[in-house]
Amino acid sequence: MRSRFDEQLTNLNNKLIEMGAMIEDAITKTIRALIEQDVRLAKSIIAGEEEIDQMERDIESLCLKLLLQQQPIAKDLRLISSALKMITDMERIGDHAEDISEITLFLAGTPYIKELEHIPQMAEATVKMVKDAIDAFVKRDLELAYACIDYDEVVDNLFINVKNDLIDLIRIDSANGEQAIDLLMIAKYFERIGDHATNIAEWVVFSLTGNHKRSRDE
Repeated sequence: MRSRFDEQLTNLNNKLIEMGAMIEDAITKTIRALIEQDVRLAKSIIAGEEEIDQMERDIESLCLKLLLQQQPIAKDLRLISSALKMITDMERIGDHAEDISEITLFLAGTPYIKELEHIPQMAEATVKMVKDAIDAFVKRDLELAYACIDYDEVVDNLFINVKNDLIDLIRIDSANGEQAIDLLMIAKYFERIGDHATNIAEWVVFSLTGNHKRSRDE
């Protein structure tokens, strides 16, 4: 019985890795579509959101089967319940990639008011956070989970840089205002992706320690 249960837990890990790879790919393509104003790529990201939603449903079904058909001990119960929470944040990350792509379609064909610098850096940072959070869960790596939580400060600081840059551009010329708001919304979505990655890492901490929303310094 335990052997079968362990096999299903391995399957759960594999599906989480797969879903993590899907949202990492979505973020990477999202920023490329934005920088290159690639309408076709932006549309493909929007269309691909259904695959992420389906993966969430598949993992949720697997978790419920593990809870109902097996008799998990406390540690296993924390792991499965954490996975259920994690996929909600992962699905929301996919939603934000779709949101950004919608704005990219709106901006397509219009020159940017400034070279995109900090927004691509935010995208890169959030991809790292998502990857590290999922890896921490699969490897049961508490230190990596804490490092991911701490790294959210990098994304938050980049958001502040984007906001300040755009405010300066509006001050220089109010005609920049409309696009500046759109770019600020994109940066906010990336900042939210960082928050969701942090949530995932916090659920990893819970799965391993039984405590939630702890920082390493507390």
